[in-house]
Amino acid sequence: MSLPPESREEAIKRLTESASSLEARTAREISHEAAGQAAASQAWRIIADLLGGVFVGLALGAGVDWYFQTNPWGLIGGVLLGFAVSIWMAWRTAQRVMAMAKASGEEPKSVPFDEDEED
Repeated sequence: MSLPPESREEAIKRLTESASSLEARTAREISHEAAGQAAASQAWRIIADLLGGVFVGLALGAGVDWYFQTNPWGLIGGVLLGFAVSIWMAWRTAQRVMAMAKASGEEPKSVPFDEDEED
């Protein structure tokens, strides 16, 4: 016994529904704790970008000062350049995080604020 032929659109619709149901079954729930840890991880990465750029600029400026004997202009230029690069790197990281959040298609879950209550 053969199945009745289905149109291409019907087959695509059936496969899309099947894929959606499979995705819904296999999607794992993210706890509030895991969401908070992921957010903290991204925040630490942005902080590392900011500090790393400034310190690398500082080191390069000190190297320029030592090699060319241009005290303090190498340090000043290195810190300013490092600061600019670190701001750009932090912005790029933040844009990447936002793109990943939009691509997931889910609203970000709020992390409950844990406030210490004093009596």
